[in-house]
Amino acid sequence: MLSKHKLLTKLNSAYINCSKCPLSNCGRKQVVFGHGNADTRLMFIGEAPGKDEDAQGLPFVGRAGKLLTQIIEEIGLERSQVYISNVVKCRPPNNRVPMPLEINTCTKLLLLKEIEIIKPAIICTLGVTATMALLGDEIPMGKIRGTFAQFKNIPVMPTYHPAYLLRQPKAKLIVLDDMKKIIKKLEII
Repeated sequence: MLSKHKLLTKLNSAYINCSKCPLSNCGRKQVVFGHGNADTRLMFIGEAPGKDEDAQGLPFVGRAGKLLTQIIEEIGLERSQVYISNVVKCRPPNNRVPMPLEINTCTKLLLLKEIEIIKPAIICTLGVTATMALLGDEIPMGKIRGTFAQFKNIPVMPTYHPAYLLRQPKAKLIVLDDMKKIIKKLEII
């Protein structure tokens, strides 16, 4: 039986030159697959790669990624202990929000399979796009964040995206509270 890491590598290799949605023709440099510990109990899912991610081929490596890493460390973990991915794997032009067709295509082809392989104990969705992609609800982030929802029997904690925290630094305390809830739940499941 293949390890989770090898299963993810096999999955990703099938989509290195993906052209299944319009984002493949919108100026991306490369497909940015999820990255991290395939055997983790905690998976983070964001919206889409940005300029830095597209250049480096890794999720959350720009300013928002540095802040996410800091938050992960503030709750007593290291980035290498978690798995970080995005709903769509290609950078939308001008960092626009991914379109429904792009979200649906990439979610079905890659994200759901990543989740199935990793089998995280908890998923943390970062921002509205990631939350809606998994939960399907168009609920304002201020109302849904901080409470656990369910996705295929996996607890999901929606919270603010790190890019939002760069614009609203005071909201970082709210996100840290959400992260503490995740850690507490990880201790009992």
